[in-house]
Amino acid sequence: MPEVIIYMKQGCPYCRAAREHFQHLAVPFDEVDVQASAGAMERMVTASGGQRRVPVIVQGDRVTIGFEGGS
Repeated sequence: MPEVIIYMKQGCPYCRAAREHFQHLAVPFDEVDVQASAGAMERMVTASGGQRRVPVIVQGDRVTIGFEGGS
């Protein structure tokens, strides 16, 4: 299982940018659509400490809310 999980939703430009960033770096990741996966929103909210904004990127113990372009 990849160490990176991107919680996202369709049509989100920041989610797309995060996906492209990790693809460019050749970092394997799982992508979880919070609108299409049962229970995904709850898992994202738990992982992010209550945030409902996408993307939420989980890298091991590190959680990033939003995507600012790979900084």
